[in-house]
Amino acid sequence: MTGQLAGQLSALGAAGLWAFTALAIEQAARRIGSLTVNLIRLVFAFCFLTLVGWIARGLPLPVDATRHAWIWLSVSGLVGFVFGDLCLYRAYLVIGPRLSTLMMSLVPLLTTVIGWLALGEILTGRDLLGMVLTVTGIAWAVLDRSKSWSSAVSEGGGARPPLSGLALGFGGALGQAGGLILSKIGIGTYNAFAATQIRVLAGITGYSLMFFLLRWWPNVRSGVRDRRALGFAALGAFFGPFIAVSLSLIAIRSTLSGVAASIMALTPVLIIPLVVLLRRERVGIGGVLGALVAVTGVVLLFL
Repeated sequence: MTGQLAGQLSALGAAGLWAFTALAIEQAARRIGSLTVNLIRLVFAFCFLTLVGWIARGLPLPVDATRHAWIWLSVSGLVGFVFGDLCLYRAYLVIGPRLSTLMMSLVPLLTTVIGWLALGEILTGRDLLGMVLTVTGIAWAVLDRSKSWSSAVSEGGGARPPLSGLALGFGGALGQAGGLILSKIGIGTYNAFAATQIRVLAGITGYSLMFFLLRWWPNVRSGVRDRRALGFAALGAFFGPFIAVSLSLIAIRSTLSGVAASIMALTPVLIIPLVVLLRRERVGIGGVLGALVAVTGVVLLFL
């Protein structure tokens, strides 16, 4: 198996695992709130990563990482886990899940642009076509699903979405894209799980400082008493920050950042069969056609 193919398969695996993660974290957030869940899932992920590091490398902590890796991966964790996720979850409240998820489809484009500016990465014509088809299919599927999505916030009907909400959605996409590129700069040949541990530790630090400023710790203490929410958070942490994020680092290390980001952006499409099976949601013809277009784009990226 070539390094590029391994990277593409890792990206696909990350996208699939993030679909499971999204459903688990949603259930936890409904019970104890998204801010509290964000910190708890990172703590769980750090525990999983510590155990794996101890068993696989004999090092429970990434003490063998270079200063270069610590700096860039830590900044990546703050940009991705803290800035990006905070913007995204706030956007959910301001403009709703439909537009927020739609704006996250900008991640492949932003990743490609930042990768070109920071790393000199240039996609081939086939890669660009595959990325366009993938993003178009994802947007189509997301827009079609909007009619069946349930949300605690209003989508605003036909009103124009507020500029602040769109800015938050863009910030969420920019945080994810920037986090990927910063991770690629920092990881080098370092172990992907240990690199993820550094990113997660930075995320925990960022949320902890923010919670002190917001005096949010009473909410966290209340949240950890909800065992059902903790179970969902642990499940989401296992599939997401533990395995999927580590796979995403393998992906960006092994292939072009824009290609990896395009494949990983498939998560909204991969959620469709899960909600059909688990929640009995109906999927319209637009969702099916959008998924087919997105899959066609991913096939081009694999060729």
